[in-house]
Order: sequence, then structure tokens, then C-alpha cells
Amino acid sequence: MVDDRFELIVIGAGQGGGPLAGAFAQAGRRTALIEREHAGGTCVNTGCTPTKTMIASGRVAYLARRGADYGVNTGDVSVNMEVVRQRKRDIVEMFRSGSERRIGKTEGLDYIEGEARFTGEKTIEVVLDAGGTRTLQAETVVINVGERPRPLDIEVADGVTVLDSTSVMELDEVPDHLVVIGGGPIGLEFGQLFRRLGASVTIVQRSDRLLGREDPDIADAVAGILREDGIGIEFNSSPVKITRGDAGAVVTVERKDGSRKEIRASHVLAAAGRIPNTDTLDTGATGLTLDRRGYIETDGRLETAVPGIYAIGDVRPGPKFTHISYDDYRIVKANLIDGGNRSVDDRLEPYTIFIDPQLGRVGLSERDAREQDLPYLVGSMPMSSVARALETDETRGVIKVLVHADTDRILGAAVLGIDGGELMAMIEIAMMGNLPYTALRDGVFAHPNLSEALNNVFGHLETPAP
Repeated sequence: MVDDRFELIVIGAGQGGGPLAGAFAQAGRRTALIEREHAGGTCVNTGCTPTKTMIASGRVAYLARRGADYGVNTGDVSVNMEVVRQRKRDIVEMFRSGSERRIGKTEGLDYIEGEARFTGEKTIEVVLDAGGTRTLQAETVVINVGERPRPLDIEVADGVTVLDSTSVMELDEVPDHLVVIGGGPIGLEFGQLFRRLGASVTIVQRSDRLLGREDPDIADAVAGILREDGIGIEFNSSPVKITRGDAGAVVTVERKDGSRKEIRASHVLAAAGRIPNTDTLDTGATGLTLDRRGYIETDGRLETAVPGIYAIGDVRPGPKFTHISYDDYRIVKANLIDGGNRSVDDRLEPYTIFIDPQLGRVGLSERDAREQDLPYLVGSMPMSSVARALETDETRGVIKVLVHADTDRILGAAVLGIDGGELMAMIEIAMMGNLPYTALRDGVFAHPNLSEALNNVFGHLETPAP
């Protein structure tokens, strides 16, 4: 039996699902929004908001220790993790409660707290947090259930706690030695954060480079910066077991050559990927099939193989970023409410990795351009050649740009440097406007802003080495 019928059901109140449900309700369409935990999704509760809040504390500690470099003597620097944690909690609560208030004020939106699963193609049973069940049906269903940290698939001794990207932010003391398993964005951000807060840090990476999506020169520059910060990196190494030790844990890693090494740690962080929250949905009842990793495939309009069922955000294959999830909402809204014909195929997918200095990326990497056999020119300039970086003593990093050799259009950029994400966004705006690279090469930018670097990096393009 169906208890309620709706025009739209959204499963998951994340950065795409919440706004989409609100937009449908405001358009006069009866809408249900189901959430099993907290409004706001990963970004607000366990992702962007809390991590970047804590990273801000880490940067303050870093600058305080560097005070003498600027002629400012600060004395000994200490970190109170309970205050760092509480500041993070307060900001998360502010953002989360704001999301909940917006949902609660939306007329025509039925907010249902509980665990959802399909019992038919577009029929959903919700096990309510308050007890009991409720069965819903709708013409259109949008799945926005996101991801969660991937657990380690190795032997872990009893009594040893392996932290994930959520639980590591609840520590009330700085680790003596944090071993981070995984050299992707999450592992690097947390590794540098806790190093700046005072921990010894070792990153274990199974391949020979960090950040597998980046060009080797950019990845190597990132590794150099982290090592300069005092972070140890074990390349070509995979954890095989974690046992108890005097300090807390012993992580045994195996290198590609077959040799093994034991790393003693007070804390261990698993940061080797995430998995989609599709395992409890019973998608088979809808006729949907998942890919081998559990993600839901869609077409460019974000519709699945079952007409009327859409998937948005991190539950889809592809980049996992809040701004991508939010744009997924805008695409579905444009097509289903506004009568548009938007697609993911015509958008750029920029991102920033919030190590310090930041790594901002947009468009194609050099590896992408080679794989697509595109004729291109490349420009590269160290941040130590940028006046603003010198004046602020933030000279680490490099700017790298790619330009189509025949059309003069910008193909992509990587900006590893102070405010790298913001400088990347300037390049992205030029790409959105389909400007030739000469517009940035010849543009007049206020001195001494970081943007002046665009004149120089686009003024010295070269044919890539074969």
C-alpha cells in the first residue's frame, strides 16, 4: 500500500537534493525530501565546511611559527585541539541549521527523516527515525545519497582504531605521529593540517606519485612542498596489516619490490577513497543497475536508464565536488521545471585542493591533451617569479597553462600557489567566455595583484617536448 503520492521524491538532502526539492515545491509541485541523517550532505557536515574550518586553524599556526620571517616575534606556539574542534563544530551547526531552516520554511515540501529503499520502480519505503515506516510514490525520483569513506580492506588488530575523514576531525588532542593511508586530496589536506598543528605525519601512497589526476610535474611539486613542511611520504607502498604497538599502532606496508616496512603511529587515518551510499537503496527493485563500484550511471541530462529516475551529486561516476553537485541541481531544475535542455557535457569542472599553497585546476591537463592528440602550447612559471608572492613570502608552487595551438583558446590550467583556486577561477572565466589566451596575456591587471602573473605565463608559451 502507498501512503502518499508526490510529483517528486528526492532521496538525500545534500547540496543538490535540498535545493532541487525546494525548487520543485516552490513551483507548486508536491515534493518529498528524505534524509537519514543531516541536511546539507557531506559538504556541510563532514566535508568542505568542517575541513576548511580546521585548515584555517592550521594556517594560523603555520604563520605564527613563521612570524620571525616577517620580523614579528611570537614566541612558542601551542595548539588547543578542543578549541579547534569546537570552532569547527560551531560553524558546522550554523551551516546545518541554516539548511534545516530553509527546508522547514518551504511550503509544499514534506521533509521526511529516515532510511529510504526502493520497493518498486518509483515506490519508496522509508524506515522513519521516529519509528514505523512510510511508503511513498512519485512520477519523478532523484537520488542524491552521496558517498562515505572507504574502510581499509586489510587486517586490523583488535583495539586499534582506524580513523576516517569524519572521525579524525573529532580528535581532542594532536596526534604524536599520524600515518595517512592515501595520497589523494583528502589525505594531503589532513596530512598537512595535522603537521601544522604539531603532529609528525607520514603519508603512505601505493603509486609513485601523489594526486593521480595531475600531471607529473604538478604532482612532484606538491610532494616537494609537503616534504619541505616535514611530512614523510612512502611511495609505491601499500598497507598490508595494522597491529598494536607501544605508541598505539604499527602499520606494516609492502613496497612494489616486495620488501616490507613497519611504521609506528599514534593514530592512523584511512584516506584511500570513498564509496557510494547505494548499498541500502535496493536499486534492483527499480530496474536500475549499478556500475562495478556501486555508482549510478546517467546520461548528460542526469537521467538514469529508468525514465523518470535521476541521479545527482557524488552518487554518479565522475568528479566529487560540492559545486558539481549544485550544478547537477541546476541542470535538473532547468530541464524539468524551466523547460530547458541543459547537459553536463557543456560545463567545465574546476576544483581546488586546499593544501597550502592551494592547487586550483580547470580544463585539460597536459596528459589529457596528449591523450586526445590535440595540438597545444604550454606555459609554466614558478610562483617565485610573481611579485605578489615575493612580497608576501609565499613563493612556493607553479602556474601551468595549456593553449590550443590552432585556435588560441585556453585548454586548461593548474595553479599551485598562494590563492591558487582564485587565480584558477580567473582563467576559468576566460574559458567560459571563449576568450583567446591573448586576452589574458595583454590584459591590464592591477599591480601588484597575483593576476599580473597571467600576463607573463601566457606570454611565454612553448611547443611541448616530444
